[in-house]
Formats: sequence, C-alpha cells, structure tokens
Amino acid sequence: MESPARRPRLAVIVANGITGDSRVQKTAVAAARDGWDVTLIGRSDTKRVQHSRMGPIDVIRVPVGTDYLRAVNARKTHPVRAAATQFQIHDPAALKRYSAAYRAWVRETSAETSWAGAPRRTSLKVMLRARRAVHRIRVKAFKWEQRRRPKDPAPIGDWRRDWPQVIDLDLAFGPVIEKLQPDVIHANDATMIVTAARSAARLKAQGHRCTWLYDAHEYIKGVEWPNPRQASALPAMEAEYIRRADAVVTVSTQMAELLKNDHGLGTLPLVVGNSPVREVIGSGKSRSSVRQACGLGPEVPLMVYSGWIGRERGVDAVIDGLPELPGFHLALVVGRTTPLLEELLAHATTLGVRDRIHLVPYVPQHEVADYLSSADLGLTPFKRVPNCEVSLPTKVSEYLQAKLPLVTSDVKVIKAYVQERGLGEVFTWDDPKTFAGAAARAMEKREQLAQQITEDVLTELSWEAQSGKLLALYRELAGKTPPGPRPEVSWTVQETPGAARTVEVSDGDGTLSWKKLGGTRVKLGLGPANYAGQAAAYAQAITRLNPDVSAEVVMNKLPQSFDYPADVYVDASRLTELDVQFEQVQRIVGRYTHLLVDAFMPVFGQLNGPNIAGDLAALKQAKIKVALLAHGSDIRHPGQHLERHEFSLFRDAPPGIAKKLQAKAEANKRIADECGLPLFVTTPDLLDDLPSATWAPLVVDVASWGTDRPVMERSRPVVMHAPSKRWTKGTDRIMPILTELHDKGAIDFRLAEGIPWAEMQELVKSCDLVLDQFTTGSYGTFAVEAMAAGRPVVGYISDEVKAVTEGALPIVSATPRNLREVLESLIEDPENTARIGRDSVEFARTYHDGTWTAQVLSGFLK
Repeated sequence: MESPARRPRLAVIVANGITGDSRVQKTAVAAARDGWDVTLIGRSDTKRVQHSRMGPIDVIRVPVGTDYLRAVNARKTHPVRAAATQFQIHDPAALKRYSAAYRAWVRETSAETSWAGAPRRTSLKVMLRARRAVHRIRVKAFKWEQRRRPKDPAPIGDWRRDWPQVIDLDLAFGPVIEKLQPDVIHANDATMIVTAARSAARLKAQGHRCTWLYDAHEYIKGVEWPNPRQASALPAMEAEYIRRADAVVTVSTQMAELLKNDHGLGTLPLVVGNSPVREVIGSGKSRSSVRQACGLGPEVPLMVYSGWIGRERGVDAVIDGLPELPGFHLALVVGRTTPLLEELLAHATTLGVRDRIHLVPYVPQHEVADYLSSADLGLTPFKRVPNCEVSLPTKVSEYLQAKLPLVTSDVKVIKAYVQERGLGEVFTWDDPKTFAGAAARAMEKREQLAQQITEDVLTELSWEAQSGKLLALYRELAGKTPPGPRPEVSWTVQETPGAARTVEVSDGDGTLSWKKLGGTRVKLGLGPANYAGQAAAYAQAITRLNPDVSAEVVMNKLPQSFDYPADVYVDASRLTELDVQFEQVQRIVGRYTHLLVDAFMPVFGQLNGPNIAGDLAALKQAKIKVALLAHGSDIRHPGQHLERHEFSLFRDAPPGIAKKLQAKAEANKRIADECGLPLFVTTPDLLDDLPSATWAPLVVDVASWGTDRPVMERSRPVVMHAPSKRWTKGTDRIMPILTELHDKGAIDFRLAEGIPWAEMQELVKSCDLVLDQFTTGSYGTFAVEAMAAGRPVVGYISDEVKAVTEGALPIVSATPRNLREVLESLIEDPENTARIGRDSVEFARTYHDGTWTAQVLSGFLK
C-alpha cells in the first residue's frame, strides 16, 4: 500500500528539447516548490534517453523515431499503378540497394563470360542484355513515379496520415509516462495532446487513476503553419481530443473564449499567463544589461524587441520607422541569426540605420526582466494575424516587470490592455510612420507612462500569481494535496547531470580516441586551439555517446609546443601562407557538417583575418553549422575580473599582459554578441563574461585517474600545489602560509613545478590534499583530475560558480586571507576531509567524464 505521505506525481510533457521553454520549466519548478514529485519529459536530440535534474525535478529527454512517418510516406498515392512501377522498391534507399545488387551481379556475370565455355558464354551474354534492359526500365519507372508524387501533397483529412510525426511522438513518450504512473499529466501544446490522452486512458485501464490537462499555448487555428498538412492536422487533432481532457488551460481570456466556443467545452479554460518570476527580479543575479551589451550610455534612447523574429512579429515596421527617429537605437534580443534577420539587417543598411541596430544575446529566463530594464521602451510590433490577436505574449509581462513602457501595434488584446491601463502608445501595425510617432511620444512621456506600471500590474503579471491557479487545479484533478511545500527549491534552479550513466566514454588508460570523420550524418570538426587536449576529449565523448557523429580534431601547433592528440596538426608559424590557408579551406569545406571552433581562432589560417569572425561568412556559405567554445583568457575580461575578485590573477600579472588580454577579450566578446551562433564555455566562471553561453564542462579520463590509495591517514598529510604559472594560481600569495605550516610539521608541503605530466599523475595520487588556484574563482583541468583521483581540492570558488552546480561542487573554497584556517580545519577532521575526497570522485564522474558535456552539445549537433 502506498504511503499516505507520498508526494503526488506530476508529469510535465513537451515535444521540444525543454531548454529555452520558460513556461514549461517554470511550471515544473512551481509544482516542485508546492511539494509535487515532478518529472519533466521532453525530446532528446540524440538516439539515446538523456537524464538530468533541476533540483528535485527529474528531467528525461527521449529519442523520437520516424517509424510511423516512414510507414505513412511509404503508402502509395496510386497503389495499383505503384505496384507495377515500384514493385519491392518503396523509396530511394530501396532503389540504391536494388541497383547495388544489380551492379554486383553484372560484375560477377560479365567476368564469368571470359572464362566460361562457348554455350555458357552465349547464355550469359543474353542474360546480361536482358537484365540490363529490365534494370533500366525499373529505374526509369521508379523515377517516373517519384516525379508524379506531389512534393507538398494536399491534406487528405486524416490527421494521423497528414501529420504522422505526432504518432511517433506518442510512441516515444507514452511508455516513459506510463512507467512513471503520474497522478496528473500536463500536456504542453497540441503536439502532446494525443500522448497525454492515450497515456492517461491506458493507466486508468490498468487500475491507476490518472488525470490530464491540455495547455494550449497558441490558438492553433490562427497560426500560419508552413505546411498545409500540418495546418489541417493539428486543428483536427485538437478538436478530436480536447473534450477528453480533464481540464484545459490557456494563456489569455480571449483564447479561452475561442477554445470554449470552437469545441463546445462545458467550462471556460483556466487562464494562466506566461509571466516572469517576480521574486528573482532585482536580485542582482543578472550578469549583464541590454544597454551594456549594446555599448550605449544612459543618455541614448534605446528601444528593445525581445524574442523570436518571424514575419508576423512586425519588426520590419520598426526598422522602416527608424529613419524618422534620429538618435533612437534598437536592441534585438535574439538567440541566433536567421535568413529573415539577415534580410531585415540588409534592409536597415539600405535605409542608413544599421549602425543603430544592435543584436544582443539571450540570457537565462530568470534574468530577462533585469536584463531588459536598462532600455527605455519595450516593443510588440505584431502584425494583425489571428494567433497574435488573441493573447498577451510573454514579452509584455517581461517588459512591464522591467518597468518599460510599451510601444505596441494595434493587435486586439495587447492594444486593449495597454490603453486601459495607460502603459504605452499604440500604432497601426502596417504603418511605419505611425510607429515612429508612437515611439517618439512614448519616449517623451516615458516617466509618466512608467508610473502607470503599478504594484497591481506587476503582481497580476507575475508567475507566482499565475502559477497559483495552476497548482490549485493540479490538486483538484488529482484529489490529493502534497504533504508539504518545498520553498528551498529555487526559482533559478539550474539543470545538472542526472544519476543515470549512459556508457563509458574512455578506455581508462589515459589515451584518447574517437570515431574518425566520415560515414555518419554529422561530420564534426573541432579546433584549432585544442587547449589541454580538450577538443580531442570532446571528440571522444561525443562520438562514443552519439553514433550519428564522427569527428576530426585539428590543432594549430608550434614545433616546441606539447603534442595533444589530434587528427591534423597545422604549423602555427605558417598560418599567413596562402598554400596553408587553402589547405584548410579544402579540408573543411565539403567535408564538415558542423564545426566547434575553440578560442575564437580562425579556421582558414589567417586568410580572412586574425580571428574566426572573418571566416564565418564562408562557413555559412558552405552550409556548415558553427558553434564557438571559449576556454578562459580568450574571453575573460581583466578589468571586470579585477572588479569582481579581490585576489584576481590580474593583480599579479606581468606588465602589459592584462592590457593585451583585455583587448582580445573585448574583441572576442563582440564576435560572440554579433554572430548569433551557439556559444559554449569550458569553465563555469566564464558565464560571467559570456552570460548567453552554455557551460560544456571540461572532459577528463576519470577512470585513468582513479586510485584506491587512502586519504588523510598520515599524521602529517601531504599537501600538493602545482602551478603552471605562479601568477595565474596565486602561488606567491599562499607560499608563506604553506611554508610556515610545513616548517611547524603540520603538513608535508610539496611544490610541483616543471614536472612531466606522467609523473604529475603519480604525485597527485600519492598526496592527501591538492591546492589549486586562488585567483580566478573557478577550477580547471588539474582540479578535475585531482578530484577524479579522490583527492580533496582547496581553491578559491566564487558564489556564482557554486550556483551553477547547485552547490554540488566539493572543492573547499579558500582565499589567501583564510587559507591557514581552512587547512587547519581539514587537518583536524580527517574523516570529513576523506569524505570530501569521495564526493570529489563522484562529482568528477558526474560532470566531467564527458557524458554531460556530450548531452549539452547534443542540441548543436542535431
């Protein structure tokens, strides 16, 4: 019998990859805070199930096949005719197999004619001519039939055949949901309505009471779908299943009324607007501001548009109006560049306003309001299409929580909301001159409009208020009340690796190997910096965990530098030579599908300049998908680091180094902000410098560093410090303390400088404590290796870095000021110190064996 204290279970399901879907993530966090046992289920970018966690929330991403889609596509439009033209050849792949078998037979048979006797030779030649004719006819017939297949067939009126992808989603998600046996299923968007209905019904048939709700994020009938079959299927699917839901939720009163009338619902759907979490606004956790990202002073009028840019979003009217607004600047908060965005920017160039348009990156959803707050006006220039007319979009709540007056087009719901409350100015959606006039008026009376953003408005448009209605609905549907809330679950909880392991990503012998380039759907290039062999380590982890990926690692190398593993070594002293540059072009273009560029280095030598910015146009032309990976000094800003950290490494840097690195970091930051590409960093502290990036942790061979040697059993523990450069580790600041403790006999201190790496591993395994860095606020490869060896590590760790791992990082934080006290406490409690060592092994395995890094990068590699 179930314990009465068991928390009720909630499955929140969505057909996307979860990352970036703020409504889905906030829904899961709100329920977890309320005391529910929550599982968040989304789609995997790989062929493997991916497990992770968000605090107490289990996150599962499931791979979705295409079996049902292929079965539908294989059905013949004209079955009788196709039985003749495509007999046993159902698709191009089958044609290739048929032709390969034919060619193999031809080679064997034609060869036999040279050694067969006369009668046999004659019959073989007859057979060759006959089969050649049959093959030619069959190929022609197949291609004739294929040409007559409509490329964009009209809907047939059966949503299962018009959009079979939904059935593939159900086949993937359904078993996972049913294994969980949730009390409530929260289905986000129409693509999950079938799965929720079927899983709940199947669970009921098995004797488990399960209810489900449909959360309609969009007015399906009003969306301008790009595919006519999708436009037919999704509304039909919604109509078939919506009345079977135990409850319906949507994002606005107008949408609720439309859904009720369209489908004859007995009650009006519950309205839960998608609003920011107010509790975290103004907390000071935002790493940047939109004005800072634009590089503008506080006196410059700044308008901001945040979110997806589609034709229905009306950004073209804003750009057309900019010539009428001298001195006004526009910030576009975008996740990536698209053909439409490039088209808009090219148009801005012809109008002479491109220099006043700034592309700035996304930030985590809980930082959005603070990020936007430095602008002056928020824009919602939507066109008057049905889906835009019937809801209050998320960006309205975000602008108002940022205390920004609005300039909005005359779409029905937003216009009424703004005018009723006096929150901004309205313009005619297709008239740029009226936009310019509205923006000018709003800027002139900005302070007056901002005063209308009252406490009541902010409370109404907070996720705390909106989600409260949703939590009450969960309790009503389940007939259960959670045993107690969990307010300790933070609204800003980060996704971290799950406990489930996938496969071993290393051989445990310290050597690196990976699937060499070719024969896979994704052909990934990595480099050309390959600092500390990380590009090679990434390649190994990715290709072992994702069978769709093969890789080639490139390293620019000077003759005297260390030979980290790579497939291609390029002489770094010859990058200005034309033949070397052309070699790189020929190696990359036409061979790679994806390219992970580290350290912002150019990949075509210096053919197009000293950094990757000059190569991006050619890579785009070659249709290579590019992401950027930052390691450290390539993006760490010395001036800002000095402001954040009392013992910053740049206080002890040799003369001229900080200035040189600052110029490099600022140039690379501009590239990152303007390129619109996926951004990754290898260490979590770099998120301070590149807040729109994602942490893809350093990868080490955890198994090769493993040891069963005990820790802290000696009366005089061995303490090791191994600086590569003293000023980067803070060595000279801590040496007096270590020397004093060593001379007193409290520790056996060993300073390892200039030690070969093979000997370094043995030194780490034989010590009791490892001292890392006391200058950066983070940790690097050496600290991870020490943790993998089960050695407790001491170093300076900033609060921001601790937060990224949700407090799981076991490194004991210390500064030059309190290092003596920290070491004495570790020595006095050897059992606890040994436990830290055991926790360190688990942390290294969880975050740094390559499994989590490969999962983080899987979205880029799809």
